[in-house]
Amino acid sequence: MFDTRAYLVEFKDGSVSEYTANIIAENIYSQVDSEGRSYAILHEISGHRKEPGVAVDRENGYITSSNGNKVPKRTTRGWDLLVEWKGGEQEWIPLRDLKDSNPIEVAEYAVANEIVDEPAFAWWAREVLRQWRRIVSKVKSKYWRTTHKFGIRLPHNVEEALRIDKETGTDFWARAIEKELRKVKVAWEVREDLDINDVRMGRELIGYTEIKCHMIFDVKMDFTRKARFVAGGHVTDAPSSITYSSVVSRDSVRLAFLIAELNGLDIMACDIGNAYLNAPCREKVWFLGGVETGEDRGKVLVITRALYGLKSSGASWRATLASTLVEVGFEATQADPDVWRRPARRDDGTEYYELCLVYVDDILLVSHDPKPSLLLIGATYELKEGSLGAPETHLGAQVYQHYLRDGRKAWGMSSEKYVRNGVSIVEGLIREDGDNYHLKSTAKVPLPSTYKPELDITEELGPKLISRYRQLIGILRWAVELGRVDIYYEVTTLSHYLASPRAGHLEAAYHIFAYLKAHPKFSIVFDPKDPVLDEAAFANVGVHEWREFYGEVAEELPPRMPEPRGNAVHITCFVDANHAGNVVTRRSHTGILIYVQNAPIMWYSKKQNTVESSSFGSEFVALRIAKEMIVALRYKLRMFGVPIQGPAAVLCDNQGVVKNASLPESTLSKRHNAINYHVVREAAAAGIIRVGKEDGDSNLADAFTKCLDRPRRYNLFGRIGYSSMFHGEMPPSKWAVDDVEQPDAQDRGRVKLIH
Repeated sequence: MFDTRAYLVEFKDGSVSEYTANIIAENIYSQVDSEGRSYAILHEISGHRKEPGVAVDRENGYITSSNGNKVPKRTTRGWDLLVEWKGGEQEWIPLRDLKDSNPIEVAEYAVANEIVDEPAFAWWAREVLRQWRRIVSKVKSKYWRTTHKFGIRLPHNVEEALRIDKETGTDFWARAIEKELRKVKVAWEVREDLDINDVRMGRELIGYTEIKCHMIFDVKMDFTRKARFVAGGHVTDAPSSITYSSVVSRDSVRLAFLIAELNGLDIMACDIGNAYLNAPCREKVWFLGGVETGEDRGKVLVITRALYGLKSSGASWRATLASTLVEVGFEATQADPDVWRRPARRDDGTEYYELCLVYVDDILLVSHDPKPSLLLIGATYELKEGSLGAPETHLGAQVYQHYLRDGRKAWGMSSEKYVRNGVSIVEGLIREDGDNYHLKSTAKVPLPSTYKPELDITEELGPKLISRYRQLIGILRWAVELGRVDIYYEVTTLSHYLASPRAGHLEAAYHIFAYLKAHPKFSIVFDPKDPVLDEAAFANVGVHEWREFYGEVAEELPPRMPEPRGNAVHITCFVDANHAGNVVTRRSHTGILIYVQNAPIMWYSKKQNTVESSSFGSEFVALRIAKEMIVALRYKLRMFGVPIQGPAAVLCDNQGVVKNASLPESTLSKRHNAINYHVVREAAAAGIIRVGKEDGDSNLADAFTKCLDRPRRYNLFGRIGYSSMFHGEMPPSKWAVDDVEQPDAQDRGRVKLIH
């Protein structure tokens, strides 16, 4: 502001002082948020008053219900509470308003002043306090119940950590705390000029909120002690700025490994240490230094960096890293904003796109020479020691080089370590129950082929086991994301009962873990080899033959699509539907598996939203969903700069659906399927897909629509993934499948090879 005028300002005590316009404006802005709103923060409730003749007396505080019971009147009229705000002002507030905004404080005041039996409080105050104490006790009991990890005692505060060191004659936790403090001290500004009481009363740091900060502790898999300083951001209101922070999708990660192998590119990874501390804090918060802050204990500390725990920290860090990537020439792809693209050229003149994938502070870079770019990022941010190099794990999955029978290599992804850890956790939970149960090690399939969870009539679970059931399903769902597609359908069906599971559903979840215990090894491999398809499965229809029905339709290309570079890819999709598979609701179940080249990239298993009267209708619903997934995948590939070779090959085992979707002259006799029918056919006319016939025995998507018996499972999953479970059982297949000994066989066992 360039206003140099001065004004005489009169204060409440009658004094007058001269201030410039800039000073006045800064003072006004400091008392409001970025949108001009001011907030009154409750300091304490200091009094109450009851209006005679308006407030309900105790003798009239009940009504008699139809069955003769006395029920408290739900009323707050006639009561006001004297409130003192953080700024020192006092104000009488109606009980009904303060009860809505600060119910716990009002209830505690009523108990302390012995007015909780008044009708205005009796019907709600004790119940609010009861619920609050129950929530707090559950959170505390869960936190304090975790006492050990990997056999090492976990502290819950700094004092306990130092006490453990003293008792054991070590300094492991002290060194972990010291290491964290060295890094985190940049996150706050020490304000020794401020008095704590003045700040808390709102006379200083106007507009700032006081929060608590503390240390949390963990033990890494190599038994290294870890301390993390976190902020109590749960006590602050959501800031007006954007707090959402996206991360790279799993299918984008799979595509990156495939693209790298397809174009002969290298992949390197790095992990940015204390990433959030590199970003500015977007919130006005301060805290009182405790024992965790060392020499700053007892001082007013204003947070200036994006500490872990604050609502806006994730978004602030993402924006900071994004600006760095833009500076070094990367551009975010619109299809996935956490995949960054940069034009590049090899020494031989070949042009391609470098891809940078970001998951919070984990970075994957696809390039013919990725190290210089990662070192450039490392010059701006501190990289974790030993994190720069070829990826070994990513988001919980093991990443490795898979040797194919013909001598080629391809990236592979395995969830073996995650699965073993998950099984170990579940076995620990079962031991805690003390019922002498254990996971069987002889389970051959996740669930029997005759299992129907919708028919389960066992007793409903209590709150403790409901939480247990949800925890188990959460572990299993992430295993599916990491590539354990062999349990996908079973996990999907059990996920339908998260709201109110039964004992039988919990037993089924345990059975899946027993299967994983017996078969922990399953990998998917991103083979860049071109797929070989039987062209006899597809109708030979020219584009001009569709024009009579759908006109000059064509695939819509993205407006900001980069020029394609590198080798082109083929898309193959398997589609199936289990018609009326749910015997209670008679809804069908859709299964979809999409390959890019010879690599499984996307999978889908879900109950359909409508009830279809025929298998024709349910298959067309599945085909429409597959078409939408393919359109999204083609858009993503194009925005990554990857050339696409022709329409996607969609393989379906229903002859009627194939005929109606691939022959322009076919007519529809079932009008209620018209939308799905025309959506699919128009995609065929536009050259997005072509639909062909696949035998039911070899349709890989069938594995995602129902529980299968053991021979059928091995037949299908032996073509999708690589696992020691297939050793010695050669499933019949029109794809060549052989056993092959992999390097490091003692770790991975014998595997199946897909061509």
